[in-house]
Amino acid sequence: MALHKKKMVTLYAIIIFFVILDRFFKFLAINGYFKNAINIFGDFFKLDFTANYNIAFSLPFNGIFLNITIIFIILGLICNLIYVINKKRPLEAIFLISIILGATSNFADRLNYGYVIDYLDLSYFTVFNIADAMIILGIIGIGWIMLGKKDKIA
Repeated sequence: MALHKKKMVTLYAIIIFFVILDRFFKFLAINGYFKNAINIFGDFFKLDFTANYNIAFSLPFNGIFLNITIIFIILGLICNLIYVINKKRPLEAIFLISIILGATSNFADRLNYGYVIDYLDLSYFTVFNIADAMIILGIIGIGWIMLGKKDKIA
């Protein structure tokens, strides 16, 4: 699955844009710009600061063990990224970079504030941020690639 270089540059630029956008929204959230929730789609979707001390979907895993686990996961993903780049699998590299940068953005929050800054509030479901979305989309992309490879192996 070869991607044209222009498409690759565009995908890298999109990922960088979303990392910058995530950091910008986190800056606004931590500095009180979302003190009062800002409705995007009524009460269903709004910008609202939430300090998330736990992991995804507020599962109760936190503290030093979470930080150590995150470090090892990011290092493992970086090793996998190097392998994927050496094997010339650019689409996998794009998805891995999305996961790594999303995880790194959230980890920077944990180191600086002791929690992840979440600001996208989907009422009746969860509060998350763009970095979380980058991680989820990267995981879905890797899964999609793996499913395609499974069909070729079987």
